Amino acid sequence: MERSLVLIKPDAMERGLAGVIIGRLQGEGLKLVALKMLHMDRALAERHYAIHKDKPFYKDLVDYIISTPIVAAVFEGRGVVERIRELMGATDPTRAAAGTIRKDFGLDVQRNSTHASDSPENAEKEISLFFKENEVFD
Repeated sequence: MERSLVLIKPDAMERGLAGVIIGRLQGEGLKLVALKMLHMDRALAERHYAIHKDKPFYKDLVDYIISTPIVAAVFEGRGVVERIRELMGATDPTRAAAGTIRKDFGLDVQRNSTHASDSPENAEKEISLFFKENEVFD
């Protein structure tokens, strides 16, 4: 069964939206198989966002994600990566479709409330950054 990592970002955490966001994903029939709250350190943030290392927004992205505790979750289901990305909406909340999580809760491109894996392959890598094998349940 396919899995995807979801991060509830600092802006959503500061506004008490973690439960609402997780509930919306579960309400769509996605199975929650791992969940933890953590304060990401710089090393983990840099590994997680390594793909953006050469981009001008990289430092701000890392600084932002380590600014407050976040929630990391793993969801499981058929086509879960694509389904979650549909439910999240476009990275830029102003371009996200009505009724998506980022349209409803995102503040701007960086403070868009959530992160979701963009492919099944990246999901496996991302999940392993945040969860040990025995922390993900079926």
